[in-house]
Amino acid sequence: MIRLPFRDGFYEVRPSKIICLGRNYAAHAEELGHEIPKEPVIFLKPPSSLIGPGQAIILPRRSKHVDHEVELAVVIGKRGRGIPMEKAMDYVLGYTILMDITARDLQWEAKRKGLPWTVSKGFDTFAPIGPRAVDKRELNIEDLEIGLKVNGEIRQLAKTSEMIFKVPEIIEYVSNIMTLEPGDIIATGTPAGVGPLRHGDKVEAWIEGIGTLEEDVLAEESILC
Repeated sequence: MIRLPFRDGFYEVRPSKIICLGRNYAAHAEELGHEIPKEPVIFLKPPSSLIGPGQAIILPRRSKHVDHEVELAVVIGKRGRGIPMEKAMDYVLGYTILMDITARDLQWEAKRKGLPWTVSKGFDTFAPIGPRAVDKRELNIEDLEIGLKVNGEIRQLAKTSEMIFKVPEIIEYVSNIMTLEPGDIIATGTPAGVGPLRHGDKVEAWIEGIGTLEEDVLAEESILC
């Protein structure tokens, strides 16, 4: 169970699904050699990939290249289907930070073979979240600084205003495909600067007005010995 500070108490993180956006920052799309999308590109991460603040990202043995990605996460507050853009924010509870950890070599391999690449996104510990949830009424997300450091070195730094598709557009798009349930999480994409993680790294991901999410990185072999 992951409990994040929220308002005067805690919020229990129990999503039925984690919906993620790919290529939602132009510079990130370009660094991976992709065209800028004309509509949102979405994929899913399993809720079992979630970990809370101060836990460890585990690098799986079957991957030799695991990347970090920092993202603004939207927490859904009530059930909705076919939500119009102008009403989208009525369905938002609040915001937090999510790291979309990615086994990049497994993703590349799957793409080369024309196969789905869920395996690259779905490992346990591949969705750190926190350090708290912020009520939507307390935070204007239009132009927040978003960034990530590894061992004190800045790897990612951008503004949420650089997102290609904004939160209301994303909610409208997703809710016309699948029903959004209370507690569901939408990760809104990562800015440029994604890079590899190694055993012993210390990762700090931050978003202005939310805080800093800190995680250690451990190789799977190190915890099995």
